[in-house]
Amino acid sequence: MRMNPNTMSWKALILVLLIPMALFGQEENTIDSSDSPIKVGVIGLVHSHVHWILGREDIGDIEIVGIAEPNIELAQRFAEMYNFSMDLVYRDVDEMLDSTNPEAVTVFTRISDHLDVVQKSAPRGIHMLMEKPLAVSLNHAKQMKKLADFHKVHLLTNYETTWYPTTQEILRMSRDSLFGDVRKIIVRDGHQGPKEIGVDREFLEWLVDPEFNGAGALTDFGCYGANLSTAIMGNQKPTSVTAITQQIKPEIYDKVDDEATIILTYPKSQAILQASWNWTFSRKDMEVYGLNAYSRTVDSNLMYLRENEQNPERILEPTSLETPFTDPFEYLASVVRGEVKVDSKDLSSLENNMIVMEILDAAMRSVREGRTIILR
Repeated sequence: MRMNPNTMSWKALILVLLIPMALFGQEENTIDSSDSPIKVGVIGLVHSHVHWILGREDIGDIEIVGIAEPNIELAQRFAEMYNFSMDLVYRDVDEMLDSTNPEAVTVFTRISDHLDVVQKSAPRGIHMLMEKPLAVSLNHAKQMKKLADFHKVHLLTNYETTWYPTTQEILRMSRDSLFGDVRKIIVRDGHQGPKEIGVDREFLEWLVDPEFNGAGALTDFGCYGANLSTAIMGNQKPTSVTAITQQIKPEIYDKVDDEATIILTYPKSQAILQASWNWTFSRKDMEVYGLNAYSRTVDSNLMYLRENEQNPERILEPTSLETPFTDPFEYLASVVRGEVKVDSKDLSSLENNMIVMEILDAAMRSVREGRTIILR
């Protein structure tokens, strides 16, 4: 039945006028989804880098909706330390994923468990952020990549050094060709030893077991240099890998190496990765030498630059990190929301870290076979 406008009641007329106003007000109060935190599950508490996310200030970009950890005593200890509810804790990964439906997970398990996490998360359409290195072996890494590609989910890898202003400055200078052709890269990473610095006992148990960590210092800290060198070289794969390891403290580390040097050759350059549990103190620094300049970093904020022989080395002030590249979790949230596209040459990218796994695999083969490994 059609209503004659001339006979429309005053109540109906008021309603017609109010509807657009109500809709306008509703639109004004609608919260942009990008302002809402992404739902994140934490898988594992046995990797000590988990303290980063548990102790992180709440800035509204992520919400921890569940924690999967079978060691309830460990979970209780961390719950008291960081004041989170044990209601968040599940013994089983599948149960946590099904009960909380996270958009992404951050993974702090043994490295050997990374494949299992991908097998459970990828088919559910859940994005993943692994603590370094990506996998315990190249074989595991290939299976993980296949799953991530098939299910179209992000598989990222986190390194502490990614979030150093000095690291980002080195990469910027490399992209801008300030160095000219890079001839040599030297990366030094490590500390006095995991037991010596007092890491959590649950972390130490698997970190010194090759079944769960792949190797010792070679994988624990060699992965940093492989990641950085790959990025500086624009994801170019080295032509050869030569590695030497030692057990300087076999009474402490009887199953794995505690000292490793990895040499990467490229057609016109070389990278030397020095990974150690025997440094005088903790260090994560690097040097990059090109035809036009060299730069060296001391820590996350201090670095030097020398551009020619006539002028002395000078302190270089790195550019401050800007959103969303200030820490791994802000980056993860932006990637999941689609605000940031992961570049293949990013330090966290799967492309970079598949090359890292090739380097680590070749380094371990080089140690076992006592020879240089040629990569094709």
